[in-house]
Amino acid sequence: MRQCLTKLTTMLAIGLLTIAAGTVSASEQPNVLLIMVDDMGWSDLGSFGSEIQTPNIDALASRGTKFTNFHTSVSCSPTRSMLLSGTDNHLAGLGNMGEMLAPNQIGKPGYEGHLNNRVVSLAEVLRADGYHTYMAGKWHLGHSPESYPYARGFDQSLSMLFGGASYWSDMFGMLAVHEEIAEYVHNGELLDSLPPDFYATRNFSDFLMNAIRKDRDSGKPFFAYLALTAPHDPLHVPEPWLSQYRGDYEEGYGALKQRRAQTAKDLGLIPVDAPLPEPHPQLAPWKSLSDTDRALQSRGMEAYAGLVTNMDYHVGRVLDFLDDIGALDNTIVLFLSDNGPNPWSSDDYPGNKGSEWFSQFDNSIDNIGHPLSHYAYGMGWASASAGPLNLFKMTVGEGGIRSPLIMAGPGINENQQSDAFGYVFDIMPTILAMTDVAHPPSFNGIEVEPMRGKSLAGVLDGSASDAHGDTDFIGGEMQNGKWMRQGDFKAVAVAPPYGDGQWRLFNLAIDPGETRDLAGAEPAVLKRLQHAWDEYAEDVGVILTE
Repeated sequence: MRQCLTKLTTMLAIGLLTIAAGTVSASEQPNVLLIMVDDMGWSDLGSFGSEIQTPNIDALASRGTKFTNFHTSVSCSPTRSMLLSGTDNHLAGLGNMGEMLAPNQIGKPGYEGHLNNRVVSLAEVLRADGYHTYMAGKWHLGHSPESYPYARGFDQSLSMLFGGASYWSDMFGMLAVHEEIAEYVHNGELLDSLPPDFYATRNFSDFLMNAIRKDRDSGKPFFAYLALTAPHDPLHVPEPWLSQYRGDYEEGYGALKQRRAQTAKDLGLIPVDAPLPEPHPQLAPWKSLSDTDRALQSRGMEAYAGLVTNMDYHVGRVLDFLDDIGALDNTIVLFLSDNGPNPWSSDDYPGNKGSEWFSQFDNSIDNIGHPLSHYAYGMGWASASAGPLNLFKMTVGEGGIRSPLIMAGPGINENQQSDAFGYVFDIMPTILAMTDVAHPPSFNGIEVEPMRGKSLAGVLDGSASDAHGDTDFIGGEMQNGKWMRQGDFKAVAVAPPYGDGQWRLFNLAIDPGETRDLAGAEPAVLKRLQHAWDEYAEDVGVILTE
């Protein structure tokens, strides 16, 4: 273990100043850089209407295709299971997050709490076809050695196994129950410490660049998965980013949501006459807060904005690195978030409020963003981060399941915006199509689930306007929240505590904020979509919580 830690520390300490000149050997197959960020709202990028500065990701959008109608699950691990399997999360083992399994779900097929062996991972498929495979960042798809990234197809990996953790070297976890200390693995080894100067976003980026650099003369293409924990809470931000947005959010979350929605209209991301959803009933109006609460809330959003800009900076470092070694032109780059923005405050996490463990953190205004803070920005700013969309993470509202998706690289039209519907299980079929790699019917002697997603390659090169036809049914479920799409129509039942569980119907082409319930006007459409959801649930084995 000591040798492993020494080697890891050495790799992470190597900076970009030591990058040797050189080029990646030419290959007919493109490289793939898949960047997934964590809990970022649909409108948190400049190219999606934000005031937050994200110049590197916005530049990526300019040289590629920006999807405005792309969707995920409501939370982390179900999305990640679909991303890496190309099929539904209930088939891949994450019908619910492992840490939130209900008693009636434990031990049932599709609810293993880790990426199961009924699916073959994207890394396993690409490695079998000759790709180098690297992973750095959040895994959240299993805690046992047989579920580590290293065991699921990645040649080199530095991973945090939990849903969230401190960004610093202290390794604090998120929960007072079971997750007080975060788990990190380097390949197959569980780490008991991190380098003293560790900062998650920087070190994950460094690890990935070092892995690519090491093999750059091998003549083989690479698949690199950068799964940043940013901007998931706790909101830990180094300077100068922590102070960059000082004083910018004193108007409050309601004003920011309205401003983001208007900018989205100005950019042509949503219809100009799309109505803005009403504030959630649980959300206190900004003016009703005390001066102290407003100051604390404003500071939290300043830290969040700085965290997003810091994330953009490190994404830019990785892209510049690929350009410097001559690999960028032959690299397909994907950028997306795993779900919408988090409405929780830090003491909403199970077991935190009132616990001795949580009492050790200092969430005073002056300490937010620093080590030994444990701060999440809450429902108001989550609503604002969703911009013109309704609701947030942990719900099946559009604010919870619509993510920005940007793709750039060979075979992809530049400066293109698409409103084609996409779902996270489309990513693996898209990558396999663009790398000319087939999905196997079996892996390691085990028959595996076929992919359910469809390739977006036709949309990317302009040969098709959509990947999913108007007659296709696509839906999902998470913690009793239900949704089903067919064309522009979406039937949705938002589960408690953020909804009443009743089915509603919306036309998202004209109402992306889900403000006009059409259930009464279009009962046949709603009934058709409800029936399609019932069939879906039976097909994939949905087990609703009791």
